Amino acid sequence: MKKLAATLLAVSMALLGTVQAHADRLQEIIERGVIRIGTPLDTPPFGFVDADRNPTGFDVEFAQLVADALGVELELQQVTAANRVPYLFTDKVDVIISNLGYSPERAKQVLYTSPYINTFIAVWGPADLEVTSAADVGDNAIALGRGTTPDLALTQMNPDANLMRTEDDSTAMTAFLTGQAPLLAANDVQIEALKLQNPGLDVELKFRIRNSPSHMAVQMDQHNLLAWLNSFIFFSLNTGDLNRLNEKYLGRPIGEVPHYLPTF
Repeated sequence: MKKLAATLLAVSMALLGTVQAHADRLQEIIERGVIRIGTPLDTPPFGFVDADRNPTGFDVEFAQLVADALGVELELQQVTAANRVPYLFTDKVDVIISNLGYSPERAKQVLYTSPYINTFIAVWGPADLEVTSAADVGDNAIALGRGTTPDLALTQMNPDANLMRTEDDSTAMTAFLTGQAPLLAANDVQIEALKLQNPGLDVELKFRIRNSPSHMAVQMDQHNLLAWLNSFIFFSLNTGDLNRLNEKYLGRPIGEVPHYLPTF
């Protein structure tokens, strides 16, 4: 019996080692020679399609920098706010780079990297609409992407708020522009892009929700990949690549770097 138990233990340890090795996504990516990154193409300036129908934007270019630093090819997967986390669950992507804000609830589902962009989320609307907080939006509909950070935050701030949840940020902005909703929840960078695309647009800040730095995300057990990505963010800060992307796509320097999340 002792000999059998020892044999079973050895087999179990060998199997465990195989599972652990297989579970190391960083090593898998390097051996595969391809990294699959989920990025939106409906959220300028983070991800969109240019005049030649090519994917571009802050997150798209940052994804390419990640692939280049790993020495692998980039396989870009288009995601939306609603499906980006499920794409991780179903193993369609290795990493999400999708203007993903932090929330304790979502942190139960994914591992967040350190932040790489500093923005804030707020509710915006026309100048003559008197709204100053989540408590006094009344019956005014707020257009926002389903499952986005503004959606999660406003649901908690005012469960009775009239939230017009759309499948993506682009549809939410269209709803606001066409008058289907008098208010729009988005981050400040998206609003600046919206103003550039629609000169003379009547939109102003109604109330600020909170700061919302953007993070990459990986599956809950991928600590090696998380550590590498955090190191890459630090490296990109020091090389100036992140500041270059901020200047190019956000029209401003990176400014004060948000505090880093700890890596476990």
